[in-house]
Amino acid sequence: GYADETFFKVDGKEILNRQGIPVVIKGLGLGGWFMPEGYMFRMPGGYGPTAIREKITELLGASQADQWFELFRDNYVREDDIIAMKEWGVDHIRIPFHYDIFYDKNSETFIEKGFERIDQVLIWCKRRRIDVILDMHAAPGGQGYNADISDYDSSKPSLWESVENQDKLVALWGKIAERYKDNEWIGGYDLINETNWALPNGTLLRQVFERITEAIREVDQNHIIFIEGNDYANNFSGLVPPWDDNMVYSFHKYWSSVNADDLDWILPLQERYDVPLWMGESGENSNTWYTKSIELYENNNIGWNWWAMKKVGDIDSPYSIKMNDGYQNILNYWKGEASKP
Repeated sequence: GYADETFFKVDGKEILNRQGIPVVIKGLGLGGWFMPEGYMFRMPGGYGPTAIREKITELLGASQADQWFELFRDNYVREDDIIAMKEWGVDHIRIPFHYDIFYDKNSETFIEKGFERIDQVLIWCKRRRIDVILDMHAAPGGQGYNADISDYDSSKPSLWESVENQDKLVALWGKIAERYKDNEWIGGYDLINETNWALPNGTLLRQVFERITEAIREVDQNHIIFIEGNDYANNFSGLVPPWDDNMVYSFHKYWSSVNADDLDWILPLQERYDVPLWMGESGENSNTWYTKSIELYENNNIGWNWWAMKKVGDIDSPYSIKMNDGYQNILNYWKGEASKP
């Protein structure tokens, strides 16, 4: 039988499931849902979440745009998707979110509706026995120079240039942990996605990670925390040794070879610090490459998560969303090739 009241946890180099059995987790990322990125929707290059909202608002007007986003979030991922993923053999999903799902920066208040959306996913996942890893994909201020991924606005201070933004991030993780501390379908918390900033020796990165960890641990000792390095989760300088005993280092791997020695840069972390690794995001590639990747990770006892479950008009994700003429007209308009629909 299942021991439903227990949690995934770290034991040396292993991640243990609820039964205390070592597992290599296999999952998919629900990119685009709570964090739209322009390229997934065939929009012109560089459209990040704020730009997308501005463009849709310009088309629909503010109140209809708000309504549109609510409908989009209601429909882009549904229980059917969870059922499908379970049938494919997926055991966990990573949910990337923009912090503004949970926090209104204008009124400086938390948004209950955002938490309710996660509650709903957790109900679906409980029914299907799938675990959820929550991923802060765009932190307050933005954690990378690339607006399309982190929603950074170069006219405002980034996460790293503003203690206020850092405080917000810490408070938000504290709030998330408080809400989900006892939820056994949370596999863990992925604290900051793909930092991409000049942070000498990783000092500030570690400080912020430690502050978040402290805020989480004040209310939640149950869940794994996943730590991504700088340079798109590939640079762990300053982030060792581990500062928590229920912690996993997470790296991402895109557009690089998948030969037997291609993890030699990260495997020493696992050995030296007796800590698990998780390949938390990769994809956008060929079937052959995917197959070789899985061999590489699993031969080294590393779990993986593919990016992303679905995109518009694409062949490298499990689902491809069909384009229609109306949407194509809007894209043409945004690309400056047609008048406003």
